[in-house]
Amino acid sequence: MKSKVAILISMAIFTAPVSVLAADDKSVTQSIKETASDATITTKIKAEYAKDKDVSMMNIKVDTDYKGVVTLSGTAKSQMEADKAVTLAKNVGGVTSVTNNIKVQPKS
Repeated sequence: MKSKVAILISMAIFTAPVSVLAADDKSVTQSIKETASDATITTKIKAEYAKDKDVSMMNIKVDTDYKGVVTLSGTAKSQMEADKAVTLAKNVGGVTSVTNNIKVQPKS
C-alpha cells in the first residue's frame, strides 16, 4: 500500500510541471497571436494615414491593444486632422473602438 501511495505522489510531482508548461505554451501562443494582430491593425492604420494627405503619420501615434481598442495620441495641426485620423482608424478592420488623445496645436 505504501508503495502505491509513493508512486501516486511521485507521478503527481512529475506530471504537475508538465501540465503547467502546457498551459504556459498555450498562453504564450495566444499572446503571440494577439501581439501580431495588434501590430497588423496598427500598421493598417498607419498605412491609411500615409495615403491621406490631410493626416500626418509622423505626428500621430497609434497603439492597439489585444481587444482591438486603438488609442491615438500625438499632435495634429487642426481639429479636422484629428477628426480625420479618428475616422480613418475606425474604418480599419479589427478595430473595436478608438480613444482619441490627440492634441490640436494652437494657432500661432
